[in-house]
Amino acid sequence: QVQLVESGGGLVQAGGSLRLSCAASGRTFSGYAVGWFRQAPGKEREFVAAITWDRGIPTYTDSVKVRFTISRDTAKNTVYLQMNSLKSEDTAVYYCAADPSAGFIRPPSTSFRDYEYWGQGTQVTVSS
Repeated sequence: QVQLVESGGGLVQAGGSLRLSCAASGRTFSGYAVGWFRQAPGKEREFVAAITWDRGIPTYTDSVKVRFTISRDTAKNTVYLQMNSLKSEDTAVYYCAADPSAGFIRPPSTSFRDYEYWGQGTQVTVSS
């Protein structure tokens, strides 16, 4: 059974940084992609970034491309999201998710429909 546990959220001032972690367990993740989505109050869940487990191929949404970095540590079964230059519009609950059908070659999917496993989420609040 796949489990994803997020940590690292909190309150930060605009311009600050946070690093989110997603600890994955329950199986080997070869062939998977692991991503981050976020949902702000009153808004739909949106894709933020994802990375393929085996080759570490990343994908970002345009609004975070130069500010956020996704990485993974396969030995620790953990995916990280380093968030720099945070803005008030980054305030949301951030969810970690895993796509078991990602494969080994193509970049990770940006559609939440492809992600079968989800964590409980961690709150990120950016004060202006």
